Amino acid sequence: MRERRAAGVHALLCAVVCAVLCVLLLTGCRGPAERGTAADGAAAGVRASGYGAVFLAVGECSSFGAVAPTEVPCAGERAAARVVAREDGRASNGPPCPATTDFVLHISERRPSADEDGDGAVPRGYACMRKLRPPHPGDPGGGGGPRTVVGDCVHDIGGGKVREAACDGGGEYAPQFKVVEAVDTRAECPASTGLYVRLGGGEHPVGCARPL
Repeated sequence: MRERRAAGVHALLCAVVCAVLCVLLLTGCRGPAERGTAADGAAAGVRASGYGAVFLAVGECSSFGAVAPTEVPCAGERAAARVVAREDGRASNGPPCPATTDFVLHISERRPSADEDGDGAVPRGYACMRKLRPPHPGDPGGGGGPRTVVGDCVHDIGGGKVREAACDGGGEYAPQFKVVEAVDTRAECPASTGLYVRLGGGEHPVGCARPL
């Protein structure tokens, strides 16, 4: 009788020990894998994409106002314009913005909540912006934008200078000439040309403008 009782106790102890070992093995196998996944993500520098990952990167949006730009979600009600190109340095020395850019945001060094490398500083640069909703002054004939392109209208203000004007007459200046062609030299302009306009950023720097 005592031998049977001892055998039962021994079997019970073996079962308990086996169960504990199984739990430890399962825990040991699962734990390191989960910790390894998190560590690998941090080591790879994984960061959230889209809004907030890079200050005013290409494809991100700003709120209204060109003096102190604020990055906002593009789907939000405060979003006003989207970045179509982002360059370092000064706009006067850097690559030109795309032809249909509506306006340029000049970004000086400051300390926003989100930036390129997480150190709180944003290098000097500029962002070429396209409004999310019309009107688009950067479109040909729109009367604005950082570049003058074929299809734009201008107003001669004297002294060899012109101001872009909305072709529909709805802007500050009345349209007097319209750029109808872009060429390499003035000699290539048609005979109907009444004004030569310097174009920025294109392969052909001379704009041939005819009187309206």
